[in-house]
Amino acid sequence: MAVKENNKREQAVAVKYDSKQMNAPTVVAKGEGFIARKIIERAVEADVPIVEDAALVSALISLELGEEIPAELYEVVARVLAWVYKLDKETAAK
Repeated sequence: MAVKENNKREQAVAVKYDSKQMNAPTVVAKGEGFIARKIIERAVEADVPIVEDAALVSALISLELGEEIPAELYEVVARVLAWVYKLDKETAAK
């Protein structure tokens, strides 16, 4: 999942979660400007869902690469991941 902020400061954060291998979703890419555009470009190329959420990006951008998201973000990230899983299921059914 990639999350982007749509304003003057282009920012993007990519989060990965594999329930079999990870305890919590982990930040796998983050950046501003050119790097943010590349993260979004790669997500589009790989058919990774992109969510626009400025507040979530602000919370995630401060995390280090490889860092698990903090417990206080579990609920919001879980809602986003649920949407991603639903989207994947609907796409597979077509």
